[in-house]
Amino acid sequence: MKTVVQRCARACVEVEGQVIGAIERGLLVYVGVAAGDTSLDVEWMAEKVAGLRVFPDDEGKMSRDVKDVGGKVLAISQFTLLGDVRKGRRPSFSGAMAPEPAERFYEAFVEAVRARGVSVETGKFRADMKVSSLNDGPVTLLIDSPREGDARNPGAPPLVPTAGQD
Repeated sequence: MKTVVQRCARACVEVEGQVIGAIERGLLVYVGVAAGDTSLDVEWMAEKVAGLRVFPDDEGKMSRDVKDVGGKVLAISQFTLLGDVRKGRRPSFSGAMAPEPAERFYEAFVEAVRARGVSVETGKFRADMKVSSLNDGPVTLLIDSPREGDARNPGAPPLVPTAGQD
């Protein structure tokens, strides 16, 4: 599972000219589901996103998470995060999960973030969406769920998060 997380002052998503999701201060999260992802990836990513300490405290240090600041999450499905452009100029999406199961994983991610006490707005899966945001900072993070034995992530931690982990 891959996400792009942006701290934002506000963000919204439109489908067919209608705003279907909007937040003020919070996180805009683009969510891509990879072939081979499991429920452990969903839970790991939800824990990571909900607990990201990217909001400033009174001293300006990034030490608060989205709940600490009363923020929300706008989660947008985005299979193009799994696009591979290493060969040629047209992206290959062979690493993305098929649409039907990917939708279930995306919805499970949204519910898992909500279960952690965060209010979540969403886009519409497989729709042509127009997303607007006012980035704050800017703060943008690329997050991949760990894969055991992944050369890009040697010594990947277990997918099951532990309590109190920073």
